[in-house]
Amino acid sequence: MNVNKVLDAKGLACPMPVVKAKKAMDELTSGQVLEIQTTDRGSKNDLPAWAKASGHTVIDMKEENDVLTFWIQKG
Repeated sequence: MNVNKVLDAKGLACPMPVVKAKKAMDELTSGQVLEIQTTDRGSKNDLPAWAKASGHTVIDMKEENDVLTFWIQKG
């Protein structure tokens, strides 16, 4: 997978991971991939919901050592 931008949102509480993801996504062009790393448990639901509502696609998600990592492709 080709990641175009990595966002470190670890330690940030809701809604900041989504706010930061939106800002980072605004810098990408359609088809590019944003990797988001967060420790906010709410992001497990919030980021996919935001991506869907914004027309983006969650390619993958993994959880490792209390860190959630999402790969979201810009729509």
